[in-house]
Amino acid sequence: MKLLWRLSREAKRYKALYLAAIIDTLALTGINLAAPKLLSAVTSVIEGGVDETGLHRIMLLTAWLAALYLLSVLFRFMSNYLAHRAAWYLVGDLRTRTYDKLERMHMGFFHDKQTGDLMSRIVNDTRDFELLYAHIIPESITNFVTFAGVLIMLLTINWRLALITCAPIPLILVSGVIFAKKVRPFFRVSQKKMGELNGKLQDNLSGVHEIQSFGREEYETDRVNEKNFDHIRAMLKALKVSAVFHPSVEFISALGTILVAGFGGWMAYQGGLRVSDIVAFLLYLSLFYTPVTGLANLLENMQQSLAGAERVLDILDAPVEIMDQSDAKPLENVKGDIVFEHVSFSYQSGSPVLQDVSFHCAPGRMLALVGPTGVGKTTLTQLISRFYEPDRGRILIDGNDISCATLESLRSAISPVLQDTFLFNGTVAENIGYARPTATRNEIETAAKAANIHRDIMEMPDGYDTAIGERGMRLSGGQKQRIAIARAILRQSPIIVLDEATASVDVETERQIQQAIAGLSGQRTIIAIAHRLSTIRNADQILVIEEGRVIEHGTHEELLRLGGKYATMNAIQNDAN
Repeated sequence: MKLLWRLSREAKRYKALYLAAIIDTLALTGINLAAPKLLSAVTSVIEGGVDETGLHRIMLLTAWLAALYLLSVLFRFMSNYLAHRAAWYLVGDLRTRTYDKLERMHMGFFHDKQTGDLMSRIVNDTRDFELLYAHIIPESITNFVTFAGVLIMLLTINWRLALITCAPIPLILVSGVIFAKKVRPFFRVSQKKMGELNGKLQDNLSGVHEIQSFGREEYETDRVNEKNFDHIRAMLKALKVSAVFHPSVEFISALGTILVAGFGGWMAYQGGLRVSDIVAFLLYLSLFYTPVTGLANLLENMQQSLAGAERVLDILDAPVEIMDQSDAKPLENVKGDIVFEHVSFSYQSGSPVLQDVSFHCAPGRMLALVGPTGVGKTTLTQLISRFYEPDRGRILIDGNDISCATLESLRSAISPVLQDTFLFNGTVAENIGYARPTATRNEIETAAKAANIHRDIMEMPDGYDTAIGERGMRLSGGQKQRIAIARAILRQSPIIVLDEATASVDVETERQIQQAIAGLSGQRTIIAIAHRLSTIRNADQILVIEEGRVIEHGTHEELLRLGGKYATMNAIQNDAN
């Protein structure tokens, strides 16, 4: 009930549609309850002998019956359409809200999540809300009102026989409670397995080039097949419980009909029931057990819907750990002065990634971060944008603690160029202009020229309107990197983060990227992560990081004279060249 109450809050935006659907549902139920009464009246007239007056009464009752059935068509249409309209709008809202919530989650939230599973929650699990609000809830209301209405009618006809009719109801209710407790865990596992299957499919379709390159097609097909049948087996466990519950409810309901037939016949033999009452009782009896036997389907569908709803609400109710403080103020006229004061950070308690890191980077200067893989260089840049919060210490931009700044103003002041460049499935111009949607074509081209990619773009089939494919698959690594740099330049952010911007390009492309970076020197504050030391020789300050600590700092020449870790790294790279 707590979960149902929580779900009802999600639907309050469409309460007018739901209210109208419920009114139509109640009207339809009233018609269904009235129809047997009219048929009983017709039977009563026939039983007493049909004369001209009786025939006239039969025709009048028949006309009323026809009108009721016509109205039932209208009310059924309105009930179904309005309920579905409200439910699908709710599904649409929840999909958008779930996606929006995921966009705002801190990066740590995604460390143990599969993209395919999150997609399954957005697309598949939200769809279960439609089943809940368009089918289960309206049908539950209809069944309850029908059950109560028919019970009243049966009691007015013959209260003894009505009580006999109710004898199987406690058994059905008890079995329903047992079924609900047993079947929902199976549906919950089934939904989880579906998410895992989607995750595997997403991974494999993204990595199809690697699969074919290493000849792992059969292996990956087997793994997909394993995930596929894990989901099927989980679903079959739930359906096995349902397969026992459904016929059990039907059998218990049939016992009620048997009891009514036996006792009703005996009472008719004793003269305690008229023929018209027997006809009315039997007509109402079919209506009486319809909602009872429908309980099995409703409970099954409800458990499946609630299992999906729980997975969606897990996201909607998850805390957003990084958000604006109540007194947060926007950063204005950012110059790009960056200070780290004794900053420490760990992804997991007891495993520090950064330890007591302090440095100062003046506006318009270039700060380089070097060191072995996995020592916290990328993490340091992520902290500047508040994708994570430091465990200790603070980070200042232009003297302002970034934890007290609005996220929008902070991140608009920083443009990243990552080693694993992500480009959207669109045109070259759309990807460069993504940083600033209001940019003109001329501004996009100016940024491309500054990034040394304009000439390459003009040689493409459609120039700036060339479609680059998913993740920029039609471009070379160097072209993608320079488009990412053009995107960062176009944004005109005072701070640019370059994370291994030249790690996977040839010497000529590296030279072009270096020229693009050099063109930004003095205009923007640049924080560059590099393994190729040739990329950052001209940096104003170089930090050498090892095991999360800054062990050396200075210019290229100063660090060479120091003869420490940096000098060793430089010598190794010179020998390799």
